Amino acid sequence: MSFSILSRALVACTLLWGMAAQAQAPAWPTKPVRLVVGFPPGGIVDTVARQLQPRLQAALGQTVIVDNRSGAGGTLAGAEVARAAPDGHTLLMVFDSYATYPLVYPKLSFDIAKDLQPVTQVASNPLVLVVNPKVEAKDFVRFVGLLKAQPGRLNYASVGPGSSNHLTAEYFKAVSGTFVTHIPYRGGGPAQQDLLGGQVEMMFLSAVLAQPHVNAGRLHALAQTGAQRVAAYADVPTVAESGYPGFEVNSWVGLLAPAGTPRAVVDRLQAEVRKIVTEPAFQQRLREQGLTGIANTPEQFATVLRTEQDKWARLVRERRLSLE
Repeated sequence: MSFSILSRALVACTLLWGMAAQAQAPAWPTKPVRLVVGFPPGGIVDTVARQLQPRLQAALGQTVIVDNRSGAGGTLAGAEVARAAPDGHTLLMVFDSYATYPLVYPKLSFDIAKDLQPVTQVASNPLVLVVNPKVEAKDFVRFVGLLKAQPGRLNYASVGPGSSNHLTAEYFKAVSGTFVTHIPYRGGGPAQQDLLGGQVEMMFLSAVLAQPHVNAGRLHALAQTGAQRVAAYADVPTVAESGYPGFEVNSWVGLLAPAGTPRAVVDRLQAEVRKIVTEPAFQQRLREQGLTGIANTPEQFATVLRTEQDKWARLVRERRLSLE
């Protein structure tokens, strides 16, 4: 067989293979796509979902709807998406508390490892240790000194047992050798209201949610929990650089799909999110809010989930924390 004939045969085979692969790939999306958010409007998950929505809609050529289904710490939305058809038309936006669901809700109606599959993390931001202005210590080192000198005097707020606010504070207490009393609330609104009012003195709050209060002087930011400082808090040191190397906690928003969703759909969705997150204008918007775009692979996101589940399970076990 001559080289030219062989070349034409190879080209023909390649075309046939491509057509066969295209025929096997699911047509998606064929109807509106729902981004289910397990929290009320205004929170970090909802904020990121609504910033993503118009760009994802344009990329997919199909309507994308942000659907708020709040309740039970986001687990009601998780159960709904876990039961949805695995066709890529119903997706779940979650944040870091998702990794602690098995710890906080041992009787979940769905299995987060078996019924949902990672698509990508969208963005992350550190938590910020904020205090009410009435607290005398105005920097992190003096604040730790105050806690050690007067153990149990101050209280910290969380949005509930097992939340990132709760576990990060307990992690901080463990590494710093301090004692602060936990005051759990049923949601971020009441917790922030009492923090601003001075009924509780401190909280590890999402950088996004803390920013307007810090800018207005209603709260003081003493430290941030990421490995590196974010631009929105350039003058606020990290806990790690303030004497506790290795301390790192990030709040994040991620995207999940029902288990069994075709890999071609998952890959396209991850690719479209990556394109959006790397847009300069979108990156700038994230930076202004203290967020960092991620858009990692499904495998990388799965590793993050496993790592965080192990980390927090170990903390709960070692500190004998009650999550009820």
